[in-house]
Amino acid sequence: MPGLRHLIPALAIVIAPLLQAAESPRAQWQTDIAAGYETLAEHVIDLHQTTQTYCEAPSPENRAHVENAWKSAFLQWQRVRFVDFGPIEQNSRAWQIQFWPDTKNLVARKVGFALDQNTADEQQVAEAGVALQGFPAMEYLLFDTRMNQADDALPAERTCALLTAIAGHLAATTGSLSADWQRFSSHFLETDSYTARTVEAGLNGLEILLDRRLADPMGLRGTPKRNPYLGDAWRSGYSLAAIRASIQGMDRYLRPGLDRLLTQQGHQELAEKLDKQFESTLEELDALPDALAPSLEDDAKYRGLQSLFIEVTQLEQVLENRIAPALGIRRGFNSSDGD
Repeated sequence: MPGLRHLIPALAIVIAPLLQAAESPRAQWQTDIAAGYETLAEHVIDLHQTTQTYCEAPSPENRAHVENAWKSAFLQWQRVRFVDFGPIEQNSRAWQIQFWPDTKNLVARKVGFALDQNTADEQQVAEAGVALQGFPAMEYLLFDTRMNQADDALPAERTCALLTAIAGHLAATTGSLSADWQRFSSHFLETDSYTARTVEAGLNGLEILLDRRLADPMGLRGTPKRNPYLGDAWRSGYSLAAIRASIQGMDRYLRPGLDRLLTQQGHQELAEKLDKQFESTLEELDALPDALAPSLEDDAKYRGLQSLFIEVTQLEQVLENRIAPALGIRRGFNSSDGD
């Protein structure tokens, strides 16, 4: 049966990841995070190609395609943003993909300087520093109000060249990140400490989300003043959409492996509690708009943010106070300590 023989290798390729995923929590995480990085890389390739099409044939329709492609790729990044170990640590890749927080408005200054210098290719972007290399720099060119009113607003030739160069560099960065995660997989699967490290990554992601992405702009930390500019993606109006994507990402790429680990160790009730908390947090987010500013400017809408803050806090507490101790995981130093 030659036809069947030809099918066997293809079936093996399809079945192998499924069997691997069934073996252990870390195998589940390896498979899920690989899928997240691969999806991110695919969306950024689409963003790069869409940018090239727009710059070759500028039109309102093609401009809308670029903005939609930027949003899709940016939200895919938010979904895997919590992974703070492994290949993402090489060459400051997380900063290359999203330079944030940007309290000194470096993105605007670097983009302005690059336009003055007529920066037009990926090598120049690669050498210019992280403030010019990722989603925020593209967001500035596409969505910033002042930039869009300037003489060199898109689709000006040098601005289009810079936009395309940044997209190309971002595609190279996310493509190599996805490939390196595959190469890192055996080390991840063979190293016991990565079980705790993966759970810690979820905790760190939730902590940054609460303290930096919600509490700071809500005026709950430091200066008691509401400030939408302290959120991320405020220029595009996707601050809350980004938070929604981050919670969706943890639900998609972190929770299945964690459920498997909890069940294996006899903590089925904690797995169910985690599932319900993810569900209620996402329901709260679904009731909110994409932008953060309208909810900060209106007291009635602000109560929606307060409810979200409570939901995310409960999610963090379930993970930190119930699940981590049950699994014997003690948190180490994380990137937000000492700030």
